[in-house]
Amino acid sequence: MTYCVGLLLKQGLVLASDTRTNAGVDQVASTPKMHVFELKNERVIVLLTAGNLAITQSVVNALRARIKKNEQDSKHLHNVDSLFDAAGLVGAELRAAFERDGEHFKNHQIDFNASILVGGQIKGEQPRLFNVYAAGNFIESTQETPYFQIGETKYGKPIIDRVVEQGSDIMDTVKCVLISFDSTIRSNVSVAAPIDLLIYRVDSLHADCQQRITETDPYYLQIRQGWADGLRSVFSALPSPDWC
Repeated sequence: MTYCVGLLLKQGLVLASDTRTNAGVDQVASTPKMHVFELKNERVIVLLTAGNLAITQSVVNALRARIKKNEQDSKHLHNVDSLFDAAGLVGAELRAAFERDGEHFKNHQIDFNASILVGGQIKGEQPRLFNVYAAGNFIESTQETPYFQIGETKYGKPIIDRVVEQGSDIMDTVKCVLISFDSTIRSNVSVAAPIDLLIYRVDSLHADCQQRITETDPYYLQIRQGWADGLRSVFSALPSPDWC
């Protein structure tokens, strides 16, 4: 299991993922689930991956191989014209992985489970954010729904729903995202720090603000404790029912 979240704001994008992988209680490890494709001053495309690690790694490796080969008339993440085309390319690689491995997964009673968030900006268009499903189809975020979550979503969703809008301040959103991760980590052992966080500001065309946040990060510890203390204080201040 994993937890990834992408938020598209007027000021830019906030993208974050945990690094826990879990193939059983005695096979716990960490691996990055954030993958950055950048041509400075021209484009920044970020992938956040959740689901079967073998599938998502094969998709990311195939996308990087396309760039390395750079074959004539071949589309890859460094030359597609739009983020929509980038999401389509990611979806195509997911379908190719299913065509190659789907029957083998079925034979071993394993679900073909993968989802990928695609966010960023290509020069000439505004930042965009897409959610690509295992079937290769995808949807785009909207003003009314400016964020996507994949993986273990239920514990971190309420705080984002209550706090974040498209016009929210980008650093307030970072704070909200970290609280969302803390809530998820506290309730599900299959999600864990370090947390990879990327802040992208509109038209910067450079992924210059990336952080890896560990369990001992001073700011993370501060907001975890502040959030816990604040919840207890508000809970204590609420009136008790007088039904009986």
